[in-house]
Amino acid sequence: MKSLKYLLSLGFLITVILGCKKNINDDLSLIATGQAPAKLSALFQITQDNTGMVTITPNGEAAVRYEVFYGDGTAAPAMLEAGKNTQHVYAEGQYNVKIVAYDVTGISTELIKPLTVTFRAPENLVVTATIDPANRYKLDVTATALYETFFQVYFGDVPNEVPQNFNEGDIKSHVYASIGTYTLKVVALSGGVATTTYTTTITITDPVLLPITFESTTVNYAWNNFDGGVVTVINNPQSNGINTSAKVARMVKNAGQVWGGSWIGLGGPIDFSANRVFRMKVFSPRVGAKVLLKVENGANPGINFEKEVLTTVAGAWEDMAFDYRTINTTNAYDHIVLIFELGTMGDGSPNFTFLFDEIRLTNNMPTSILTLPVTFDIPGINYEVTDFGGNSSVPSADPVVPANNVKKTTKTNGAATWAGTTIGTGFSAAIPFTATKTQMSVRVYSPAAGLRVRLKVEDRTNNTRSVETEAMTQAANTWETLVFDFATQSEGTAAINLTYTYDMASIFFDFGNAGTGSVFYWDDVSFLPTNVTPNYLALPIDFQATGYAYNFVDFGGAAATVVNNPNPSGINTSTKVGRMVKGAPEVWAGSFLQMVNPINFSTLRTFKVKIYSPRVGAKLLLKVENATNGGIFYEKEATTTTANNWEELTFDFTGINAGNFYSKVVLIFDLGTAGDGSANFTYYFDDIRLN
Repeated sequence: MKSLKYLLSLGFLITVILGCKKNINDDLSLIATGQAPAKLSALFQITQDNTGMVTITPNGEAAVRYEVFYGDGTAAPAMLEAGKNTQHVYAEGQYNVKIVAYDVTGISTELIKPLTVTFRAPENLVVTATIDPANRYKLDVTATALYETFFQVYFGDVPNEVPQNFNEGDIKSHVYASIGTYTLKVVALSGGVATTTYTTTITITDPVLLPITFESTTVNYAWNNFDGGVVTVINNPQSNGINTSAKVARMVKNAGQVWGGSWIGLGGPIDFSANRVFRMKVFSPRVGAKVLLKVENGANPGINFEKEVLTTVAGAWEDMAFDYRTINTTNAYDHIVLIFELGTMGDGSPNFTFLFDEIRLTNNMPTSILTLPVTFDIPGINYEVTDFGGNSSVPSADPVVPANNVKKTTKTNGAATWAGTTIGTGFSAAIPFTATKTQMSVRVYSPAAGLRVRLKVEDRTNNTRSVETEAMTQAANTWETLVFDFATQSEGTAAINLTYTYDMASIFFDFGNAGTGSVFYWDDVSFLPTNVTPNYLALPIDFQATGYAYNFVDFGGAAATVVNNPNPSGINTSTKVGRMVKGAPEVWAGSFLQMVNPINFSTLRTFKVKIYSPRVGAKLLLKVENATNGGIFYEKEATTTTANNWEELTFDFTGINAGNFYSKVVLIFDLGTAGDGSANFTYYFDDIRLN
């Protein structure tokens, strides 16, 4: 019989080929190579009449015929063409039905599928119904039960519904046409008359997705309020200007917490693959109100990203931009959080009532206002700068990586010592300085090492509120990242005031020297979220840096250098330390190091220095001086108490006039005694720091 079946199939195939001569296709590669059937399955259906009659319907991709081995001892399998089924009478019991699927060339794939035949009503029916997170209209249903042969499911959205059959282990999916509440029914069937039924209510809702416009009549804009923030969807009370939509949202910030706000869950993760700039229309009662837009992972709020922007108009709609271009797109974010005036307690008054609308993702940033970091690389952004004092800046290709866009600034011949360049017209949000986050960085390509670069930040609406600090280039004709720590201001300028808004920056190359035509390239103006050790000489001084030199200035016969630690033990196991050899002729012989910026004595005024002395009773004078006026200084002396071991000396500077500027650190050993350059006048020192 099997041979006859093969001959009939071959004859049918030849007839089809010969009968289609008008559409000859010589490509027989598909038949030659074949394709093993895939995704093989089988549906079992049993009649509920205690007869044990089971209908078996195999299915699989690329299968043209099947063999069905019943698994009950029947020797000959049923042979079926694709789309056909076979019926077989079973006694009660458990069976393993084998399905063998063949493609057109005879390549086969096998499936063993368990079959339960019983006349007992199914028991322990468990149904799992899950709404697909990627399609909120799609429902996936699975079921398990004892003594069942197959299941039937009714999704409850059409009258006179014909049930869909499935087996245990299968997923039966259904897409609803509209939102609503539906009755899901799953029936478990065995070979007997009795069945077991499960019913539940399924609610299909229209998911909240971007853009959020508040105009849909089917979307439930369910905001979740916290700590005083209350959001409601209302008719637009200010239908004018750039927003004439019918519906908007209103946030009233009541008393509660300074972080009071509200959040809304989305129907799926936000797609940041193409667009990474949030836009939102806001109607604020005043200029300068802070608007924080934050995204979070619903399962883990610790995974988040946020940007804060200030309103620029009062009593009118404005379209605010929140720059998310640096967000980590490998994370998933499905919550949007809004907080107005973070840090200020609301009172529920009109002064703390805000309207917002049309939350959406774009790639459109305002061209007049920049956001940090400033990279000069994003299309559509106007990276304008303003030169003054003789500087000349133009867009340029990176001298090392031409595909990278940078700025090229020339300090022209005769340019002022203070010539500089202002970046744009300001930033879209204040630089988020805190007591422990006071640093910015700029990548610089300098023509020489040892040049001072100054960075100034200010309030773009009040330029009397500013702070300036400096870094120093350490290399020539190569890129380096300069760190600017605003906790220490440049000499003669104001200290940082954390109550001020700093939202504009200017950069000054080779500050203090007139222009000679030197060319500087610069890029990546950034705020540092965590303070790092500056790449120039500053406290603490531990002699471990390799990116810059410790340029001691010796006087009176002393000589200071950086050497390997002669005794890495006890309180000092570092590899590098300073060494001073005191020679003749002066009793005040010593050495000093010049800081790039003045020392910050605003909060710390006790010096600590580790000393390795050849004898007990050696004296160390620690002195700080003004860079240009040696008459402005403060000094303290301490005495060693041990020999040939590291100890830490303390110098009390609480009496210093912190209003002065001190950028020189002077060391003099055994002031009053002339050295002789011997081992008895050789001292080691390390870890000079304020404590």
